[in-house]
Amino acid sequence: MNNYGVINPVAPGQPGNGNAAVSNLTIGLPENIVKTRDLLYRLIISQLFYDGYQQVAVTLSNMVHTDPPCPPSDRLMHVVTLGLESESVSKHRTQNKTERELGPGLDLEFETEMQSQAPEPAQYETVYVTAHKGPCRAGAFSPDGQLCATGSQDASIKILDVDRMLAKSSQENKNQQAQQQAAGVQADQAQHPVIRTLYDHLEEVSCLEFHPKEPILASGSRDLTIKLFDYSKASVKKAFRTMSDASPLTCLNFHPSGDFLVAGTVSPVLRIYDVNTAQCFISAIPSHHHTKPINSVKWSNDGRHLVSASEDGSIKIWDAVSNRCVSTFLQAHDGSDVCSVNFSRNGKYVLSSGKDSLVKLWELSTSRCLIAYTGAGTTGKQMLSAQAIFNYTEDYVMFPDEATTSLCCWDSRNASRKQLLNLGHQGSVRQIVHSPTNAAFLTCSDDMRARYWVKRA
Repeated sequence: MNNYGVINPVAPGQPGNGNAAVSNLTIGLPENIVKTRDLLYRLIISQLFYDGYQQVAVTLSNMVHTDPPCPPSDRLMHVVTLGLESESVSKHRTQNKTERELGPGLDLEFETEMQSQAPEPAQYETVYVTAHKGPCRAGAFSPDGQLCATGSQDASIKILDVDRMLAKSSQENKNQQAQQQAAGVQADQAQHPVIRTLYDHLEEVSCLEFHPKEPILASGSRDLTIKLFDYSKASVKKAFRTMSDASPLTCLNFHPSGDFLVAGTVSPVLRIYDVNTAQCFISAIPSHHHTKPINSVKWSNDGRHLVSASEDGSIKIWDAVSNRCVSTFLQAHDGSDVCSVNFSRNGKYVLSSGKDSLVKLWELSTSRCLIAYTGAGTTGKQMLSAQAIFNYTEDYVMFPDEATTSLCCWDSRNASRKQLLNLGHQGSVRQIVHSPTNAAFLTCSDDMRARYWVKRA
């Protein structure tokens, strides 16, 4: 992996740094980029000769030192023509399976007003509540939306089956349970929604993430470890792999291939772990790093870019191949901590939230804020971090209000406010995550409870 500082799995007391061994490509441009650049210059010079601008062509050739000399050619014209035709086709490309099932997602370039087929979040209702022995701080959905997980300050992790939660909340099931209790018969434990309870951390579980392809759950903790659990085994309690870090973990996200895991900690240095070897990679360029703890990290769906948010008030876009920061949004929330970042499904936009109680939509191609979703937060300033998320079709933006423990919602395209939803928690909502496939979301709160919300058919 070019331009990565490569270090052994980071052990407590031995933080990674930018002086780690790197490949020769760290200095200067990667070889493939150099070849592409030289070819482009040769095409330009050939086109200038072909069009009769000999003096300009010779001057440019002397400046870029092309060898051998470029003969007159109109190849550049053909390349550009083919590229324009390809661009035209891509705008009308065939939709993939996800887009056919969930819609194309957010794309303001082609559609600013769209009739949503997804229900407003205010129509969702709680169908199941699970409790921990400490504040619930982490939550995640599996890629198929059939499982969800919660993590707590009590160091425990619960994995819940979505179908069982729905079944348990049905009226027919409630009547059956009431009859069993009246007859003195215990309810069938085989249908309990909590299918796994995992105990392997020593301190608070701060982040959870399901593997995109395998039955593996990754967890990060304040005990300086990342643990991988194989939840396909009914008897599993402990992790099959542990990766030690030098700082408490704050956020995790899997690469779409599942081979790499990006992690943020209370240290300002972003880490990328090889899941198979436990090697840790950091950027070899110190000036590219954040200056304060990292609150949120996400990979784009194509795996080419990363986005990170920090307490230093900035959002950084990273090239995932070269591990270079390619764009920084300074003072993204007017100097307030940036609490969360999420890529849109097509990778064109980043949704962010900050402690200024604002939610913003950023366009990557221009590095500018397109939309600010306002009206959340009665005080205008949060004390705790909260996440802004898209619903599963990206038609709505959702954000929990800290003071009222209600859910604020906006139309993602025009920022119009939708109806509030009382989340029913007795403490601040510390994590909110939406199902990737269904009209359902999970809220985790300091009241030691996690609520599963769904819009019934």
